[in-house]
Amino acid sequence: MKTITVNVSTPVYEEFQSYALKRDRKTSELIREAMEEYRQQHIQRQTSLHNRKPTSVGGPIEAITADDDLLGEMLSDTD
Repeated sequence: MKTITVNVSTPVYEEFQSYALKRDRKTSELIREAMEEYRQQHIQRQTSLHNRKPTSVGGPIEAITADDDLLGEMLSDTD
């Protein structure tokens, strides 16, 4: 594991300390987890929709007619 120095504001660090204390964990452990989550969500996810190949999910369940109100169905609260 690599040791690093990171400068953060006092309120942010104190919030991490307080959260870690309540959960009986080390502050550094929480910060490592936060860095890993950021890495997974922002750094590793470099794919664009333009780079993805289309995937078939099958055909329509039933034919759509001119009288169908698809928007109404999508916005409806009932199933």
